[in-house]
Amino acid sequence: MSRGAKRGLLGVIYLGFLSLGLPDGTLGVAWPQMHQTLALPIGLAGPLLLFVTLLAAGSSFASGGMERILGVGPMVMISCLLTAVGLALIGQAQNLSWLVVAAVPLGLGAGAVDAGLNGYVAKHYEARHMNWLHAFWGLGATLGPLVVASCLGSVEGWRSGYWWIAAIQLSFVAVFAVTLGWWRELPVRKIQAPGSEAMDGDEPVMGANSEAGVLSALVFTLYVGVEITFGLWIATSLVETRGATLGGAGFWGGAYFGSIALGRVLTGFVVERWGNRRVVSGGALVALVGAGLWLLPGPGWVGGLAVLLVGAGFAPIYPGMMHEVPRRFAPSAVQTMIGRQTSAAYVGGAVVPAGSGWLVQQWGAVGVSWLLLGGVLALIATIWRVNRLT
Repeated sequence: MSRGAKRGLLGVIYLGFLSLGLPDGTLGVAWPQMHQTLALPIGLAGPLLLFVTLLAAGSSFASGGMERILGVGPMVMISCLLTAVGLALIGQAQNLSWLVVAAVPLGLGAGAVDAGLNGYVAKHYEARHMNWLHAFWGLGATLGPLVVASCLGSVEGWRSGYWWIAAIQLSFVAVFAVTLGWWRELPVRKIQAPGSEAMDGDEPVMGANSEAGVLSALVFTLYVGVEITFGLWIATSLVETRGATLGGAGFWGGAYFGSIALGRVLTGFVVERWGNRRVVSGGALVALVGAGLWLLPGPGWVGGLAVLLVGAGFAPIYPGMMHEVPRRFAPSAVQTMIGRQTSAAYVGGAVVPAGSGWLVQQWGAVGVSWLLLGGVLALIATIWRVNRLT
């Protein structure tokens, strides 16, 4: 494949992750208004997100077989179409049953493409592209909540926000349809240590079932669980504990994902020089500072600063840990580890937010603050151990 064709395909891959990120974070921004409109308990947001995430996990688990049958390009197009259908159904929801039905295409569409694109980029592109790929997810996850937040004051409120995002997803479907012929199999990249020549000998021998393999997957469970949970409750916490308006709280909900996206863009410029491990560990420490600040009482700007620090700190963790797999594990274990890490991420994204719903119901939004701090500390300890083992 020519260099120009490879870059064109990379643009399509970026767009695939932008479409993947658009629905993420929208529930947290819409929920303060949505649960009142539909007369639903405030804590129900956690179980709803659990249902969507479990469907995404199942779809991700089956993505390998789907990719072999359909190919990555068609799988991305179909996934985006399913997501658009789910979002449109949420916009029409009249009760809980509508939300449950809408969750099916939404979850199935999100999960199928995730593992496939992560594995494709880890094998064929450099570390900066993995960070920028996930930056596009962050861009989508920023735009989605901002679109919903901008619609909260309209006549239709949160409903019109979901209709707009569904329309955007349908436009992406059209792009994927006309570029299906761009997908080609690229040569697998050589494993490159930052600032050094490609590794020709001494391939890593660590297996997927080793302690490092188990803990590496656990990193994704912890990270995604905490990331999604915090994003889910930012707006509600700011409204209930800091007196923010719905629009202002929605802005910071979107800014959280925006800080993740911007952090990944910036990381892409330095990761080849600094290395995945250094930027991942440094990011986790920045997130710890933000988590501590989020616990402090104060006006809305204090909470806003904490949101930005947590998001910026989280930015390099997922792409850095994912791209490091070929350096940590034997070649035969790479795709297995990527699949396990993706599945572990969905487990964390399902279990932790669901538990947070119960926590908020019992203790209020402050319970999520302590969950955030504890989760970041556990994440730092696990990353440290994986680095020691590999």
